[in-house]
Amino acid sequence: MSTLTAARPTLIDALWPTADAWPELARKALLILAGTALLAISARAQIPFWPVPMTMQTFVVLVIGMVYGARLGAATLVAYLLEGAVGLPVFATGGGLAYFAGPTAGYLFGFLLAALLVGSLAERGWDRNPRLTVLAMTLGTIVIFACGVLWLSVYVGSIGEAIKTGVAPFVPAALLKIALAAIVLPSAWRLIRER
Repeated sequence: MSTLTAARPTLIDALWPTADAWPELARKALLILAGTALLAISARAQIPFWPVPMTMQTFVVLVIGMVYGARLGAATLVAYLLEGAVGLPVFATGGGLAYFAGPTAGYLFGFLLAALLVGSLAERGWDRNPRLTVLAMTLGTIVIFACGVLWLSVYVGSIGEAIKTGVAPFVPAALLKIALAAIVLPSAWRLIRER
């Protein structure tokens, strides 16, 4: 089968294969908890950048999707959104149901769709090649921005204004994160093959 259609083991399967000592359900639960913790940390940590400070949240969303695969990546994002919905302070400025009606709700739901997309591409080997990783991460980023802009446009009055405020300032950081993923993920696979 070709790399476009054949499902392959994900990076987490190569790093931590299922074993009798760790039943699959316990392994997945631990990975989901670790993923939601990373998402919460990445939402709050800011790195000085131009033109706006950068968080690593979209990077973590997309890497979780690619490392975990579509199902486990999506389950991790659903768990993260549920943690936020019940009021745990996992989002950039807190938690609670109000976030799902506020201006950033589109980005939150975009996270889930993007994790599904890039996870599906990773299951086809796109995380093993730098060019395909760039393409997968770019597609995932576009999904996040598109969902965010559509929802944000309701608050700011137009798609154009939503792009101006909700996408344009974040493009330089997004490009850096895509480049970082294109280095990290294929390098991890190379190390696994050499080991």
